[in-house]
Amino acid sequence: MFKLILYTTDGCHLCEHAADLLKQIGLNRELEIVAVDISEDEGLVEQYGIRIPVLLNEAKGIEIGWPFDAADILTLLD
Repeated sequence: MFKLILYTTDGCHLCEHAADLLKQIGLNRELEIVAVDISEDEGLVEQYGIRIPVLLNEAKGIEIGWPFDAADILTLLD
């Protein structure tokens, strides 16, 4: 199973779009998505505040920031 962390926050329409992309990809793969609201951690706000949505493949230590598409997500998983 693949695990991705989605850094997000409430009211972020780009984050909603990213979540939709992840749902589409998850239909074809075993994919666990952990959504982390950056507003609950000042360190995360400083790190990701102007970059969200950000996807992190924790196992590889690789992240991608918006804009990304389904192909970028699949590359992150490989």
